[in-house]
Amino acid sequence: MRLLSVRLIISLIIGITLVSSGFSYYEVLAEKRALRSDVERRDEILGESLADNVGQLWNLDSKPPAENVPKRVPNRVPNKSTSNPTNTELLQQLALRFGNREHLLGVVIYDRQGAVVTMTPELAKTINATPLPVTHVAIRGREESAFIRLGSVPVHVLELPIRRQDEVLGSLAVVHDVSYIRDQILLKWRQTFFRVLAQVFLIVLITLLMIRWSITGPIARAASWMRGLRTGKISFHQDVPDLAMFRPLAREVATMAESLNQARNAAENEARLREAGESMWTAERLALQVRARLGEGHLLVVSNREPYIHQRNGREIEVFIPASGLVTALEPVLDACDGTWIAHGSGSADSEVTDGRDRLRVPPEDPRYTLRRVWLTKEEEEGYYYGFANEGLWPLCHIAHTRPLFRAGDWQHYQDVNRKFTTAVLEEIENVAKPVVLVQDYHFALVPRLIKEKRPDARVAIFWHIPWPNPEAFGICPWQRQLVDGLLGADLIGFHVQAHCNNFLQTVDRVVESRVDWEHFSVLRQDHRTIVHPFPISVAFGEDDAAEKNNNDGSGYLERTALMRSLGAEATFMGIGVDRVDYTKGILERFLAIERFLEKYPTYQGKFTFVQVGAPSRTHIKRYHDLLAEVEAEAERINWRFQGGKWKPIVFLKRQHSHQEIEPYYRAADLCLVTSLHDGMNLVAKEFLAARRDERGVLILSQFTGAARELRDALLVNPYDIDQTAEAIRAALEMEPEEKQLRVQRMRKVIKEHNIYRWAGNLITELCEVRLDAPEDTQEKLRAGASVG
Repeated sequence: MRLLSVRLIISLIIGITLVSSGFSYYEVLAEKRALRSDVERRDEILGESLADNVGQLWNLDSKPPAENVPKRVPNRVPNKSTSNPTNTELLQQLALRFGNREHLLGVVIYDRQGAVVTMTPELAKTINATPLPVTHVAIRGREESAFIRLGSVPVHVLELPIRRQDEVLGSLAVVHDVSYIRDQILLKWRQTFFRVLAQVFLIVLITLLMIRWSITGPIARAASWMRGLRTGKISFHQDVPDLAMFRPLAREVATMAESLNQARNAAENEARLREAGESMWTAERLALQVRARLGEGHLLVVSNREPYIHQRNGREIEVFIPASGLVTALEPVLDACDGTWIAHGSGSADSEVTDGRDRLRVPPEDPRYTLRRVWLTKEEEEGYYYGFANEGLWPLCHIAHTRPLFRAGDWQHYQDVNRKFTTAVLEEIENVAKPVVLVQDYHFALVPRLIKEKRPDARVAIFWHIPWPNPEAFGICPWQRQLVDGLLGADLIGFHVQAHCNNFLQTVDRVVESRVDWEHFSVLRQDHRTIVHPFPISVAFGEDDAAEKNNNDGSGYLERTALMRSLGAEATFMGIGVDRVDYTKGILERFLAIERFLEKYPTYQGKFTFVQVGAPSRTHIKRYHDLLAEVEAEAERINWRFQGGKWKPIVFLKRQHSHQEIEPYYRAADLCLVTSLHDGMNLVAKEFLAARRDERGVLILSQFTGAARELRDALLVNPYDIDQTAEAIRAALEMEPEEKQLRVQRMRKVIKEHNIYRWAGNLITELCEVRLDAPEDTQEKLRAGASVG
C-alpha cells in the first residue's frame, strides 16, 4: 500500500505538472500575441496620423539635404522675421513631436528613392549601429510591418507610404521598442512556475487525504472484516464495511463473504447433525444429491414466473427477485448442475439484456445457470394466464364458491402458449442426451405430453401447486380430457398431499381410457406409466440462533411497539396475516372473526390490533378488483365501529412486501391467522414458524389447507365458522407460555425435517429413478414422431 501511494504521488506530480505546463504555455503564448497586437495597433494609429501630417507639410519643390540634419552656418544668426523654415526642418520638427511616446524608439521619413529625409535622434543612434532595412513601400505603395532586431534590441517596424491625393511622396517608418514584451513574458513564466508548484502541493495533499479517507480506510476495514469472517470472529451480517464508492468490489466482497459464511455454516451444520445423528437437508446437500443423480443429464425448469425480472427505471435497468419459495428451492439445484430455467419474460427491460437466443446467465452477481425467456403477446397473456389459468382452472381447483369461466378463445391461447414453451424446451434439449424437465404448476398442463411426443427419452415431471378437486367438480371443465391427457405425458406428477393425488387418480379413472394402479399410485396410458405421489412443499429453515432462542428480555415487545408506532397505532397484542388479496384466502371471514372476538371479549378492545399484509393480485380481473374493494370496505367498517384514539382493530397494508419486510411482523406477532377457504399448502403458516426462533407465538390455521396435515399443533379452525375462529383468537392470546413453546417447538421440528430442500431433493430424486421406456421403444417413437413431422 505504501509503494502504491508513492507511485500514485509521483504520477500525480508528473501529470499535474505536464497539464499545468501545457495550459501555462498556451496562456503565455496568448499573452505574447495580445501584447504584440497592442503594439501593432498603436503603431498603426500613430503611423497613419503622422503620414497624413507629413503629406500636408511636404514641399514638393524643395530638395532634401544631402545629409540627415540641416547644415549649420557659423557666426550667423538667422532672421526669424524674414526667414521661413525649410521642408526638412518642418518634417524634423514633426517627427520629434510625434516621437516622444512610450516605448517608441523613433520615426524615419524617406523620399521616393528610399533616401532618409529625417529621423528622430534616438533612432539615429541605433540605426548607426544597425541600419534599418527599408522595403521601399513608397515604390509599391502599400503598408508593411515586421518584428525584427536592431542589434540587441527587439523592435516592431511599421512602414507605410506618404501620400498627397493619389501621389506617393515617400514613406514613413515607425519603430517601436518591444523589449518590454520579453520582460513581461519572463514575469509571466515566473508566476506560472510558482502557481504550478502551489497547485501540485495542494492537489497531492488533498488527494492523499481523500485516499486515506475514502480508499485506504474502507479497504482496511474490508480486509479486517474478511479476516474476521475467515476466522469466524464475526458473522456475515455483522459490521459490513462501507464500500459504496467501489460498488463492483463491494458486490464481489459481499458475495465472497456470503459464500464463506454459507460454507462455514454448512460445515458446522453437517458436523452438528452427524453428532446428533440427524440428517437435515441443506442447499449444499441438495446440490450434491442432484449432481449425483443427474450424472451427465441436464436439468430444465419450466415455470410462468421467472427468477429474475429486469425493469426499466428511467435510464437504469434494475433487477428484481420475486418472493417465491420456488426460487429458493430450485436455484441451488440449477446452480449445482448449470441447468436452464425457462420462464415468461415479463419485465419491461427483459428483452434488453438477453442474447440473440433469448438467454442470459444468472444470478447477475455470480452467473451459474441459464435463464431462457419466452415472449408472449398481450393477447396471449390475457387469454392463457388471466383467462384460462386464473379465471378457469384456479377457481375450478379451489373449492371457494367462485364460478370458473371457460371461454374457447382463452383455451386456444392456453394451447398456443403451451406449444410455445414446449418449443423452447425442445430447442434447449436438442443436443442433450439425458434431459430432465421439471414443469411447474397449472399453467402448463399440456407441456408434458407435448415434450414426450418429440423426446420420449426425456424424463418429465410436473408439480401441481394448487389443489386437485374431486372428479365431479373437475368435470365442469369442457376440456378436462385434454388437460388430463397432457398431464399423463409426464413420468411423475406431484401434488402437495395424498388427498389431491387420490382426487386426480379418480378423475383419470373417470375421464380417459387408462389403467389406474391404486397400490403403487400410478397410471398406465398408451403404454406409458405415470407415477402420482405427494411432495409437501415447504420453506427454507435457518439454524436457530441460541441467543435469540433463549431471549427473554422483552425484545419482541419492543419490536412490536416500534412496528405499531411506524403504523401510527398503539396496541398491547398484535396479530398478523399475510396473503395475496384472493378470494381463496378467507380474508373477509378473518375480519368477521376479529369483529366477533372484540364483541365477545370487549376487554381486548384498545389492546388487540390485527395487521393484514394484503398484496393486490390480478386486479384487472373483475372478481379480484371487486374483492380488493370489499376487503378495504370491511376493514374500514370494523375500524369505524371500534377504534378510539390511536388504537384501531385492523391495519390493512395494501401493497407488495418483500420477505425481509414481513419477517419483523412474524417475529413480533402474538398470533398468525391463516384462514384459507381452500389451499394446496399455504407457506405463510410455515414462514411464520420458521421466523419464530424465540419459540413463541401461536398459529391459527385453516383445516382446509395442505399445511394442516403436517402442523398438528396449530389451532385448527373452520374459517366459515366465525365464532370458532374468534374463540381461537382468545385461546391464542391467553395460552400459557409453556404450551406455546411446546407447540412451536414441535411444528418447527416438522418444518426443519421437511424443508424446501428436502422437497426439491425428493422430487428430483424420484424423477431420476423412474424407469423409462425400453431403448427400442424409444427409438421407435422417435422415428414415428419424425415421420409424422
